[in-house]
Amino acid sequence: MDTTTLAHAQALDFSMLALFMRATITVKFVMILLLLASFWSWAIIIQKHIGLRRARGEAGIFDRAFWSGEPLDELFEKIGSQPDGASEKIFAAGMLEWRRSHRQDGGLIAGAQARIDRSMDVAIAKEGEELNRGLAFLATVGSTAPFVGLFGTVWGIKHAFEQIAISQNTNLAVVAPGIAEALLSTGLGLLAAIPAVIFYNKLNADSERVVSGYEAFADEFATILSRQLDA
Repeated sequence: MDTTTLAHAQALDFSMLALFMRATITVKFVMILLLLASFWSWAIIIQKHIGLRRARGEAGIFDRAFWSGEPLDELFEKIGSQPDGASEKIFAAGMLEWRRSHRQDGGLIAGAQARIDRSMDVAIAKEGEELNRGLAFLATVGSTAPFVGLFGTVWGIKHAFEQIAISQNTNLAVVAPGIAEALLSTGLGLLAAIPAVIFYNKLNADSERVVSGYEAFADEFATILSRQLDA
């Protein structure tokens, strides 16, 4: 490598900001898109982590109150018909349908058990949908971000070879900057995809465990009501 080429190579700035500024408009757009996807993914990850932790805490508190031996009617009056906690909402849905299923003479309308189960299933479905909100975005980022980054890399390398052909110089000091700019796009794609995939799997498993807890509670509550119906 001659002195002029070596001086040119040493003068180049290979920081991420410099590589971004030297990239083409298309590659810049890809990089910005990937950075936004990464920031949004982390926002969802933090939000869902806090939401799942709160849901587990609320479920634990309600379970202790439910199994404390307090009469169910008194517990329902205490939490009201529109509570905040998910477990409380499922319980309230069952209790509301239980009360609506009684006639004025105290008898039960036929099909009460099925309606109570259906009411709690609807409440569980709504809570499960809320817990899973945003996870589809993480799955999308995890599966598409590497390919979006690869597109930016291919486009950047194409531009680099075009510049090589124009300058008619294949020296490494001329080739390296363009290749480095192109590879940065792939790196950003992986940076967005890897956390999205890892936390999607974790948050989805945590959400399923919480929903399974809701379903187990609904089954236990339905069993208690079924005994009263049979009596």
